[in-house]
Amino acid sequence: MTSTSTPPGLARFNVLEEHAAFAALLEACASTAWARRLLAARPYAGPEDLYTASDAAMADLTAEDLAEAMAGHPPIGRPKPGDPTSAREQRGMAGASEDLRAEMLDLNLAYQETFGHVFLICATGRTGEQMRDAVKERIGNSPEQEREIVRTELGKINRIRLARIVEEEARA
Repeated sequence: MTSTSTPPGLARFNVLEEHAAFAALLEACASTAWARRLLAARPYAGPEDLYTASDAAMADLTAEDLAEAMAGHPPIGRPKPGDPTSAREQRGMAGASEDLRAEMLDLNLAYQETFGHVFLICATGRTGEQMRDAVKERIGNSPEQEREIVRTELGKINRIRLARIVEEEARA
Protein backbone atom coordinates (compact mmCIF):
# COMPACT_ATOMS: atom_id res chain seq x y z
CA MET A 1 0.00 0.00 0.00
CA THR A 2 1.49 3.34 -1.02
CA SER A 3 -0.62 5.60 1.15
CA THR A 4 -1.50 5.34 4.80
CA SER A 5 -4.11 8.07 4.68
CA THR A 6 -7.67 7.17 5.57
CA PRO A 7 -10.16 7.77 2.73
CA PRO A 8 -12.25 10.92 3.36
CA GLY A 9 -15.54 9.01 3.71
CA LEU A 10 -14.08 6.61 6.25
CA ALA A 11 -12.40 9.45 8.18
CA ARG A 12 -15.79 11.20 8.32
CA PHE A 13 -17.53 8.00 9.43
CA ASN A 14 -14.94 7.48 12.18
CA VAL A 15 -15.80 10.84 13.79
CA LEU A 16 -19.57 10.92 13.21
CA GLU A 17 -21.69 11.28 16.31
CA GLU A 18 -22.71 7.84 17.53
CA HIS A 19 -26.37 8.11 16.52
CA ALA A 20 -25.46 9.33 13.01
CA ALA A 21 -22.88 6.55 12.54
CA PHE A 22 -25.39 3.97 13.82
CA ALA A 23 -28.00 5.26 11.35
CA ALA A 24 -25.48 5.05 8.48
CA LEU A 25 -24.68 1.47 9.41
CA LEU A 26 -28.36 0.52 9.62
CA GLU A 27 -28.80 1.87 6.08
CA ALA A 28 -26.09 -0.56 4.98
CA CYS A 29 -27.51 -3.50 6.96
CA ALA A 30 -30.73 -3.59 9.00
CA SER A 31 -29.23 -5.83 11.71
CA THR A 32 -28.84 -3.85 14.93
CA ALA A 33 -26.36 -6.46 16.28
CA TRP A 34 -24.15 -6.01 13.21
CA ALA A 35 -24.39 -2.22 13.37
CA ARG A 36 -23.59 -2.14 17.10
CA ARG A 37 -20.53 -4.31 16.62
CA LEU A 38 -19.17 -2.14 13.81
CA LEU A 39 -19.94 1.02 15.76
CA ALA A 40 -18.07 -0.29 18.82
CA ALA A 41 -14.94 -1.00 16.77
CA ARG A 42 -14.49 2.57 15.50
CA PRO A 43 -12.22 4.20 14.49
CA TYR A 44 -11.08 2.17 11.51
CA ALA A 45 -7.56 2.70 10.16
CA GLY A 46 -8.56 1.73 6.64
CA PRO A 47 -11.33 0.23 4.53
CA GLU A 48 -10.07 -3.35 4.93
CA ASP A 49 -10.36 -3.03 8.71
CA LEU A 50 -14.00 -2.00 8.30
CA TYR A 51 -14.73 -4.82 5.83
CA THR A 52 -13.02 -7.39 8.07
CA ALA A 53 -15.06 -6.18 11.06
CA SER A 54 -18.22 -6.43 8.94
CA ASP A 55 -17.40 -10.00 7.88
CA ALA A 56 -16.70 -11.02 11.49
CA ALA A 57 -19.92 -9.43 12.72
CA MET A 58 -21.88 -11.13 9.91
CA ALA A 59 -20.40 -14.52 10.82
CA ASP A 60 -21.62 -14.12 14.41
CA LEU A 61 -25.21 -13.12 13.62
CA THR A 62 -27.89 -15.38 15.06
CA ALA A 63 -30.84 -16.62 12.99
CA GLU A 64 -32.92 -13.79 14.52
CA ASP A 65 -30.25 -11.21 13.60
CA LEU A 66 -30.20 -12.54 10.03
CA ALA A 67 -33.99 -12.29 9.88
CA GLU A 68 -33.76 -8.66 11.02
CA ALA A 69 -31.13 -7.95 8.34
CA MET A 70 -33.21 -9.62 5.62
CA ALA A 71 -36.28 -7.62 6.58
CA GLY A 72 -34.46 -4.54 5.29
CA HIS A 73 -34.32 -5.93 1.74
CA PRO A 74 -37.16 -5.74 -0.79
CA PRO A 75 -37.93 -8.69 -3.08
CA ILE A 76 -35.87 -8.93 -6.27
CA GLY A 77 -37.72 -7.08 -9.03
CA ARG A 78 -39.57 -4.83 -6.59
CA PRO A 79 -37.11 -2.25 -5.19
CA LYS A 80 -38.43 0.03 -2.49
CA PRO A 81 -40.08 3.10 -4.10
CA GLY A 82 -37.87 6.13 -3.67
CA ASP A 83 -34.91 4.03 -2.48
CA PRO A 84 -31.97 4.67 -4.82
CA THR A 85 -29.88 1.96 -3.13
CA SER A 86 -32.25 -0.94 -3.86
CA ALA A 87 -32.97 0.45 -7.35
CA ARG A 88 -29.23 0.66 -8.11
CA GLU A 89 -28.54 -2.81 -6.72
CA GLN A 90 -31.41 -4.37 -8.67
CA ARG A 91 -30.56 -2.61 -11.93
CA GLY A 92 -30.35 -6.01 -13.64
CA MET A 93 -34.13 -6.33 -13.37
CA ALA A 94 -34.79 -2.82 -14.73
CA GLY A 95 -34.90 -3.92 -18.35
CA ALA A 96 -36.44 -7.33 -17.71
CA SER A 97 -39.36 -8.45 -19.84
CA GLU A 98 -42.84 -8.62 -18.37
CA ASP A 99 -42.60 -12.42 -18.54
CA LEU A 100 -39.38 -12.43 -16.52
CA ARG A 101 -40.84 -9.98 -13.99
CA ALA A 102 -43.93 -12.17 -13.57
CA GLU A 103 -41.76 -15.29 -13.23
CA MET A 104 -39.61 -13.56 -10.57
CA LEU A 105 -42.73 -12.55 -8.65
CA ASP A 106 -43.93 -16.17 -8.64
CA LEU A 107 -40.48 -17.46 -7.68
CA ASN A 108 -40.12 -14.85 -4.92
CA LEU A 109 -43.46 -15.91 -3.46
CA ALA A 110 -42.58 -19.63 -3.66
CA TYR A 111 -39.21 -18.98 -2.04
CA GLN A 112 -40.77 -16.87 0.71
CA GLU A 113 -43.33 -19.59 1.39
CA THR A 114 -40.55 -22.19 1.60
CA PHE A 115 -38.09 -20.25 3.77
CA GLY A 116 -40.21 -17.59 5.49
CA HIS A 117 -38.21 -14.63 4.15
CA VAL A 118 -37.40 -12.81 0.92
CA PHE A 119 -35.00 -14.32 -1.58
CA LEU A 120 -31.76 -12.51 -0.91
CA ILE A 121 -28.89 -12.29 -3.36
CA CYS A 122 -26.17 -9.75 -4.01
CA ALA A 123 -27.90 -8.44 -7.13
CA THR A 124 -25.23 -5.89 -8.07
CA GLY A 125 -23.95 -6.70 -11.55
CA ARG A 126 -26.37 -9.59 -12.11
CA THR A 127 -28.92 -9.81 -14.90
CA GLY A 128 -32.55 -10.63 -14.28
CA GLU A 129 -31.97 -14.04 -15.83
CA GLN A 130 -29.05 -14.75 -13.47
CA MET A 131 -31.19 -13.81 -10.47
CA ARG A 132 -34.05 -16.01 -11.73
CA ASP A 133 -31.68 -18.94 -12.22
CA ALA A 134 -30.25 -18.44 -8.70
CA VAL A 135 -33.66 -18.53 -7.01
CA LYS A 136 -34.59 -21.63 -9.02
CA GLU A 137 -31.36 -23.33 -7.92
CA ARG A 138 -31.61 -22.29 -4.27
CA ILE A 139 -35.28 -23.05 -3.63
CA GLY A 140 -34.36 -26.73 -3.23
CA ASN A 141 -31.87 -26.03 -0.42
CA SER A 142 -32.43 -27.00 3.18
CA PRO A 143 -33.22 -24.11 5.54
CA GLU A 144 -29.74 -24.50 7.08
CA GLN A 145 -27.98 -24.38 3.70
CA GLU A 146 -30.03 -21.38 2.67
CA ARG A 147 -29.34 -19.50 5.91
CA GLU A 148 -25.59 -19.78 5.28
CA ILE A 149 -25.97 -18.72 1.63
CA VAL A 150 -28.02 -15.73 2.79
CA ARG A 151 -25.31 -14.89 5.35
CA THR A 152 -22.70 -14.91 2.53
CA GLU A 153 -24.88 -12.83 0.20
CA LEU A 154 -25.59 -10.29 2.97
CA GLY A 155 -21.86 -10.04 3.60
CA LYS A 156 -21.28 -9.18 -0.07
CA ILE A 157 -24.06 -6.58 -0.01
CA ASN A 158 -22.69 -5.06 3.19
CA ARG A 159 -19.21 -4.71 1.70
CA ILE A 160 -20.62 -2.91 -1.36
CA ARG A 161 -22.68 -0.59 0.82
CA LEU A 162 -19.80 0.06 3.23
CA ALA A 163 -17.57 0.89 0.25
CA ARG A 164 -20.03 3.66 -0.64
CA ILE A 165 -19.57 5.12 2.87
CA VAL A 166 -15.77 4.81 2.59
CA GLU A 167 -15.66 6.42 -0.86
CA GLU A 168 -18.21 9.13 -0.15
CA GLU A 169 -16.94 12.56 -1.10
CA ALA A 170 -17.17 15.52 1.24
CA ARG A 171 -20.53 17.23 1.12
CA ALA A 172 -20.57 20.88 0.17
